[in-house]
Amino acid sequence: MARTKKKVGAYPSGMILFSLTLALFLIGFCGLLAIQSKKLVTYIRENYEIRAFLDKDLSEKKTETLYKTITERPYVLKANGKAQVSLVTKEEAAKEFIAETKEDFSKFLGENPLHDSYRIKLNEGYFEEAKLQEVKQDLEQIDGVFEVVYQENLVDNINQNITKIYAIMSAFALILLIIIVVLMNNTIRLALHSQRMLIRSMQLVGATNGFITRPFLGRGMWQGFLAGIIAVGLLIAGLQLAIHNLPELSTFQDPEKIVFLMAGIVGLGVLIGFVSTFQAVHRYLGLTLDELY
Repeated sequence: MARTKKKVGAYPSGMILFSLTLALFLIGFCGLLAIQSKKLVTYIRENYEIRAFLDKDLSEKKTETLYKTITERPYVLKANGKAQVSLVTKEEAAKEFIAETKEDFSKFLGENPLHDSYRIKLNEGYFEEAKLQEVKQDLEQIDGVFEVVYQENLVDNINQNITKIYAIMSAFALILLIIIVVLMNNTIRLALHSQRMLIRSMQLVGATNGFITRPFLGRGMWQGFLAGIIAVGLLIAGLQLAIHNLPELSTFQDPEKIVFLMAGIVGLGVLIGFVSTFQAVHRYLGLTLDELY
Protein backbone atom coordinates (compact mmCIF):
# COMPACT_ATOMS: atom_id res chain seq x y z
CA MET A 1 0.00 0.00 0.00
CA ALA A 2 1.49 3.35 -1.08
CA ARG A 3 2.13 5.93 1.58
CA THR A 4 0.77 9.43 1.12
CA LYS A 5 3.60 11.86 0.49
CA LYS A 6 3.69 14.67 3.02
CA LYS A 7 3.95 18.22 1.77
CA VAL A 8 5.71 20.86 3.82
CA GLY A 9 3.19 23.20 5.43
CA ALA A 10 0.34 20.70 5.10
CA TYR A 11 -1.14 19.57 8.41
CA PRO A 12 -4.62 18.97 9.89
CA SER A 13 -6.26 22.38 10.04
CA GLY A 14 -9.92 21.75 10.82
CA MET A 15 -9.53 22.11 14.58
CA ILE A 16 -7.30 25.18 14.18
CA LEU A 17 -9.85 26.88 11.92
CA PHE A 18 -12.70 26.07 14.30
CA SER A 19 -10.80 27.19 17.40
CA LEU A 20 -9.57 30.42 15.83
CA THR A 21 -13.00 31.25 14.41
CA LEU A 22 -14.60 30.75 17.82
CA ALA A 23 -11.88 32.83 19.48
CA LEU A 24 -12.26 35.70 17.01
CA PHE A 25 -16.04 35.54 17.33
CA LEU A 26 -15.80 35.95 21.11
CA ILE A 27 -13.39 38.87 20.75
CA GLY A 28 -15.66 40.48 18.16
CA PHE A 29 -18.66 39.95 20.39
CA CYS A 30 -16.88 41.79 23.21
CA GLY A 31 -16.05 44.56 20.74
CA LEU A 32 -19.68 44.87 19.65
CA LEU A 33 -20.76 45.04 23.30
CA ALA A 34 -18.25 47.84 23.87
CA ILE A 35 -19.51 49.78 20.84
CA GLN A 36 -23.15 49.32 21.85
CA SER A 37 -22.32 50.34 25.42
CA LYS A 38 -20.56 53.50 24.23
CA LYS A 39 -23.56 54.46 22.10
CA LEU A 40 -25.89 53.72 25.01
CA VAL A 41 -23.79 55.91 27.32
CA THR A 42 -23.85 58.72 24.75
CA TYR A 43 -27.63 58.31 24.41
CA ILE A 44 -28.10 58.53 28.19
CA ARG A 45 -25.85 61.58 28.51
CA GLU A 46 -27.39 63.45 25.58
CA ASN A 47 -30.94 62.80 26.81
CA TYR A 48 -30.22 64.04 30.32
CA GLU A 49 -32.07 67.30 30.89
CA ILE A 50 -31.63 70.24 33.19
CA ARG A 51 -34.53 72.60 33.81
CA ALA A 52 -34.34 76.35 33.68
CA PHE A 53 -37.42 77.78 35.40
CA LEU A 54 -38.47 81.22 34.19
CA ASP A 55 -39.68 84.24 36.08
CA LYS A 56 -43.44 84.51 36.23
CA ASP A 57 -45.46 86.72 33.92
CA LEU A 58 -42.78 87.02 31.24
CA SER A 59 -44.02 88.42 27.95
CA GLU A 60 -44.03 86.24 24.86
CA LYS A 61 -41.33 88.41 23.31
CA LYS A 62 -39.16 88.11 26.41
CA THR A 63 -39.64 84.34 26.42
CA GLU A 64 -38.56 84.11 22.78
CA THR A 65 -35.51 86.29 23.44
CA LEU A 66 -34.63 84.08 26.38
CA TYR A 67 -34.92 81.01 24.15
CA LYS A 68 -32.48 82.46 21.60
CA THR A 69 -30.04 83.42 24.34
CA ILE A 70 -30.06 79.89 25.81
CA THR A 71 -29.74 78.11 22.47
CA GLU A 72 -26.60 80.11 21.66
CA ARG A 73 -24.78 78.68 24.67
CA PRO A 74 -21.94 76.26 23.64
CA TYR A 75 -23.03 73.57 26.07
CA VAL A 76 -26.49 73.18 24.54
CA LEU A 77 -26.82 70.01 22.45
CA LYS A 78 -27.48 70.48 18.74
CA ALA A 79 -29.18 67.67 16.78
CA ASN A 80 -29.47 68.11 13.01
CA GLY A 81 -28.62 71.77 13.51
CA LYS A 82 -31.43 72.34 16.01
CA ALA A 83 -30.83 73.20 19.65
CA GLN A 84 -32.35 70.66 22.02
CA VAL A 85 -34.28 73.14 24.14
CA SER A 86 -38.02 72.75 24.71
CA LEU A 87 -40.50 75.00 26.48
CA VAL A 88 -42.79 73.46 29.11
CA THR A 89 -45.54 75.80 30.24
CA LYS A 90 -46.74 75.82 33.81
CA GLU A 91 -50.04 74.27 32.64
CA GLU A 92 -48.19 71.36 31.02
CA ALA A 93 -46.02 70.99 34.10
CA ALA A 94 -49.16 70.86 36.29
CA LYS A 95 -50.63 68.08 34.14
CA GLU A 96 -47.40 66.09 34.42
CA PHE A 97 -47.31 66.57 38.19
CA ILE A 98 -50.92 65.45 38.61
CA ALA A 99 -50.37 62.43 36.34
CA GLU A 100 -47.32 61.35 38.37
CA THR A 101 -48.66 62.01 41.90
CA LYS A 102 -52.40 61.51 41.30
CA GLU A 103 -52.97 64.67 43.37
CA ASP A 104 -54.55 67.85 42.01
CA PHE A 105 -52.92 70.67 44.01
CA SER A 106 -55.05 73.32 42.26
CA LYS A 107 -58.11 72.16 44.26
CA PHE A 108 -56.69 73.33 47.59
CA LEU A 109 -54.24 76.02 46.41
CA GLY A 110 -56.65 77.71 44.06
CA GLU A 111 -53.88 78.60 41.62
CA ASN A 112 -50.96 77.11 39.74
CA PRO A 113 -47.72 77.94 41.62
CA LEU A 114 -45.47 76.35 38.98
CA HIS A 115 -43.23 78.23 36.55
CA ASP A 116 -42.75 77.93 32.83
CA SER A 117 -39.47 76.23 32.14
CA TYR A 118 -37.00 75.31 29.43
CA ARG A 119 -35.78 71.73 29.40
CA ILE A 120 -32.24 71.73 28.08
CA LYS A 121 -30.17 68.82 26.79
CA LEU A 122 -26.42 69.23 27.05
CA ASN A 123 -23.44 68.09 25.02
CA GLU A 124 -21.92 64.84 26.28
CA GLY A 125 -18.76 66.61 27.41
CA TYR A 126 -20.70 68.48 30.10
CA PHE A 127 -21.97 65.32 31.76
CA GLU A 128 -20.09 65.72 35.02
CA GLU A 129 -20.90 67.43 38.29
CA ALA A 130 -18.35 70.28 38.11
CA LYS A 131 -19.38 71.33 34.59
CA LEU A 132 -23.06 71.08 35.42
CA GLN A 133 -22.49 73.50 38.26
CA GLU A 134 -20.86 75.91 35.80
CA VAL A 135 -23.82 75.54 33.42
CA LYS A 136 -26.24 76.16 36.29
CA GLN A 137 -24.41 79.32 37.35
CA ASP A 138 -24.21 80.60 33.78
CA LEU A 139 -27.93 80.08 33.11
CA GLU A 140 -29.01 81.65 36.39
CA GLN A 141 -27.18 84.85 35.41
CA ILE A 142 -29.45 85.27 32.40
CA ASP A 143 -32.17 87.85 32.95
CA GLY A 144 -35.54 86.09 33.14
CA VAL A 145 -34.26 82.78 34.53
CA PHE A 146 -35.68 82.17 38.01
CA GLU A 147 -33.82 78.97 38.92
CA VAL A 148 -31.93 76.08 37.31
CA VAL A 149 -32.28 72.60 38.77
CA TYR A 150 -30.95 69.13 38.02
CA GLN A 151 -30.51 65.92 39.99
CA GLU A 152 -27.29 66.48 41.86
CA ASN A 153 -24.93 63.51 42.48
CA LEU A 154 -26.88 61.45 39.92
CA VAL A 155 -24.39 62.34 37.21
CA ASP A 156 -21.36 61.35 39.29
CA ASN A 157 -23.03 58.06 40.23
CA ILE A 158 -23.74 57.28 36.57
CA ASN A 159 -20.17 58.18 35.55
CA GLN A 160 -18.72 55.98 38.31
CA ASN A 161 -20.85 53.02 37.27
CA ILE A 162 -19.90 53.53 33.61
CA THR A 163 -16.20 53.56 34.54
CA LYS A 164 -16.60 50.31 36.50
CA ILE A 165 -18.40 48.63 33.60
CA TYR A 166 -15.70 49.68 31.11
CA ALA A 167 -12.95 48.46 33.47
CA ILE A 168 -14.62 45.06 33.86
CA MET A 169 -15.17 44.70 30.11
CA SER A 170 -11.57 45.70 29.34
CA ALA A 171 -10.18 43.23 31.88
CA PHE A 172 -12.39 40.46 30.53
CA ALA A 173 -11.34 41.15 26.93
CA LEU A 174 -7.63 41.20 27.89
CA ILE A 175 -7.90 37.92 29.81
CA LEU A 176 -9.85 36.38 26.94
CA LEU A 177 -7.20 37.48 24.41
CA ILE A 178 -4.36 35.99 26.50
CA ILE A 179 -6.23 32.68 26.88
CA ILE A 180 -6.96 32.59 23.15
CA VAL A 181 -3.31 33.20 22.17
CA VAL A 182 -2.10 30.46 24.54
CA LEU A 183 -4.71 27.98 23.30
CA MET A 184 -3.95 28.76 19.66
CA ASN A 185 -0.23 28.29 20.24
CA ASN A 186 -0.87 24.88 21.76
CA THR A 187 -3.38 23.90 19.06
CA ILE A 188 -1.06 24.84 16.19
CA ARG A 189 1.88 23.17 17.95
CA LEU A 190 -0.08 19.93 18.18
CA ALA A 191 -1.15 20.21 14.55
CA LEU A 192 2.48 20.67 13.46
CA HIS A 193 3.52 17.58 15.39
CA SER A 194 2.88 15.46 12.27
CA GLN A 195 5.36 17.63 10.34
CA ARG A 196 8.24 17.46 12.80
CA MET A 197 10.14 14.70 10.96
CA LEU A 198 9.68 16.42 7.61
CA ILE A 199 11.07 19.62 9.12
CA ARG A 200 14.12 17.73 10.40
CA SER A 201 14.63 16.01 7.03
CA MET A 202 14.65 19.38 5.27
CA GLN A 203 17.17 20.69 7.78
CA LEU A 204 19.44 17.70 7.11
CA VAL A 205 19.46 18.35 3.36
CA GLY A 206 20.50 21.96 3.93
CA ALA A 207 17.19 23.88 3.77
CA THR A 208 17.35 27.21 5.58
CA ASN A 209 14.99 28.03 8.44
CA GLY A 210 13.37 30.73 6.32
CA PHE A 211 12.70 28.30 3.47
CA ILE A 212 11.14 25.76 5.87
CA THR A 213 9.10 28.34 7.77
CA ARG A 214 7.66 30.18 4.76
CA PRO A 215 4.94 27.68 3.71
CA PHE A 216 3.84 27.20 7.32
CA LEU A 217 3.49 30.94 7.82
CA GLY A 218 1.53 31.30 4.58
CA ARG A 219 -0.86 28.57 5.66
CA GLY A 220 -1.18 30.03 9.17
CA MET A 221 -1.97 33.49 7.83
CA TRP A 222 -4.49 32.09 5.37
CA GLN A 223 -6.20 30.16 8.19
CA GLY A 224 -6.28 33.32 10.28
CA PHE A 225 -7.76 35.29 7.40
CA LEU A 226 -10.40 32.63 6.69
CA ALA A 227 -11.28 32.34 10.40
CA GLY A 228 -11.62 36.12 10.58
CA ILE A 229 -13.97 36.21 7.57
CA ILE A 230 -16.15 33.45 9.06
CA ALA A 231 -16.18 35.15 12.46
CA VAL A 232 -17.17 38.48 10.86
CA GLY A 233 -19.98 36.74 8.96
CA LEU A 234 -21.28 35.17 12.16
CA LEU A 235 -21.09 38.50 14.01
CA ILE A 236 -22.98 40.36 11.26
CA ALA A 237 -25.62 37.63 11.12
CA GLY A 238 -26.00 37.71 14.91
CA LEU A 239 -26.22 41.49 14.95
CA GLN A 240 -28.88 41.56 12.24
CA LEU A 241 -30.87 38.87 14.07
CA ALA A 242 -30.68 40.88 17.29
CA ILE A 243 -31.84 44.07 15.54
CA HIS A 244 -34.67 42.15 13.85
CA ASN A 245 -35.94 40.92 17.23
CA LEU A 246 -35.16 44.16 19.09
CA PRO A 247 -35.55 47.09 16.65
CA GLU A 248 -34.57 49.51 19.44
CA LEU A 249 -30.98 48.27 19.09
CA SER A 250 -30.70 50.08 15.75
CA THR A 251 -30.50 53.34 17.75
CA PHE A 252 -27.20 52.24 19.27
CA GLN A 253 -25.40 51.26 16.07
CA ASP A 254 -22.19 52.97 14.98
CA PRO A 255 -21.52 51.76 11.40
CA GLU A 256 -18.04 53.29 11.12
CA LYS A 257 -16.79 51.69 14.33
CA ILE A 258 -18.44 48.37 13.47
CA VAL A 259 -16.68 48.31 10.08
CA PHE A 260 -13.40 49.15 11.82
CA LEU A 261 -14.03 46.35 14.35
CA MET A 262 -14.75 43.80 11.60
CA ALA A 263 -11.57 44.76 9.74
CA GLY A 264 -9.68 44.49 13.03
CA ILE A 265 -11.05 40.98 13.62
CA VAL A 266 -9.77 39.80 10.23
CA GLY A 267 -6.42 41.49 10.83
CA LEU A 268 -6.18 39.97 14.30
CA GLY A 269 -6.90 36.53 12.85
CA VAL A 270 -4.03 36.92 10.36
CA LEU A 271 -1.73 38.19 13.13
CA ILE A 272 -2.57 35.33 15.53
CA GLY A 273 -2.14 32.80 12.72
CA PHE A 274 1.27 34.26 11.83
CA VAL A 275 2.62 34.61 15.39
CA SER A 276 1.35 31.24 16.64
CA THR A 277 2.63 29.39 13.58
CA PHE A 278 6.00 31.16 13.72
CA GLN A 279 6.48 30.21 17.38
CA ALA A 280 5.38 26.61 16.84
CA VAL A 281 7.62 26.05 13.77
CA HIS A 282 10.67 27.60 15.43
CA ARG A 283 10.13 25.36 18.43
CA TYR A 284 10.45 22.29 16.22
CA LEU A 285 13.39 23.81 14.35
CA GLY A 286 15.29 23.99 17.62
CA LEU A 287 14.59 20.44 18.86
CA THR A 288 17.26 17.75 18.89
CA LEU A 289 16.67 14.38 17.24
CA ASP A 290 15.96 12.73 20.59
CA GLU A 291 13.46 15.44 21.52
CA LEU A 292 11.59 14.93 18.24
CA TYR A 293 10.68 11.44 19.41
